[in-house]
Amino acid sequence: MHALTPELLLRAYAAGIFPMAESAEDAEIFWVDPERRGILPLDDFHLPARLARTLRQNIFEMRCDSDFAGVIAGCAQPTPDRPKTWINSEIVALYSALFASGFAHSIEAWQDGDLVGGLYGVSLGGAFFGESMFSRATDASKVALAQLVARLRLGGYALLDVQFVTTHLKRFGAVEIPRARYRRMLADALKIEAHLPAGGLDGAAVASVLQSSTLTS
Repeated sequence: MHALTPELLLRAYAAGIFPMAESAEDAEIFWVDPERRGILPLDDFHLPARLARTLRQNIFEMRCDSDFAGVIAGCAQPTPDRPKTWINSEIVALYSALFASGFAHSIEAWQDGDLVGGLYGVSLGGAFFGESMFSRATDASKVALAQLVARLRLGGYALLDVQFVTTHLKRFGAVEIPRARYRRMLADALKIEAHLPAGGLDGAAVASVLQSSTLTS
């Protein structure tokens, strides 16, 4: 494929496709356009009771956009559960450029001064495209996801794209939809002027936002 630029990457997201690599060691990047797309409906986020308790305990200091480089590095790092990742050096460079221009964001969980979990993604209009998450402490990535959804709801977003539905994401309400429906939802979301709140958001406030239209279990 032709050399990727941040501008081309944004046009691809707006068209409903995204890039991946086979592994962190593989320099080749390819486009992905799934027949069935994973989304996490923002109004139907399922907040398990245990996670709600964890949020209210404020175990982590949650930040937004304070260490994007650390988050993407954490996502690219192999773990026993994920021995291979698709985040190669070119992807790191591209998304770092998007962060510098305000189109990519990170949600971070900190504990005792250390970055212990988080996620990153791309924001366009009222659509947020979740890319990857990592965790070095129990529930760190789950709390980051809850923080993200609360911030998206508060910021007026209409679509959270998670690309593929995993067993982990199903627990929070992620579903698969046909490509045609996804593109209609994307087109509508791109017309919205949304913003990602960057300030501190207390765990109790996050739980309140998420429980305002959902039932816990």
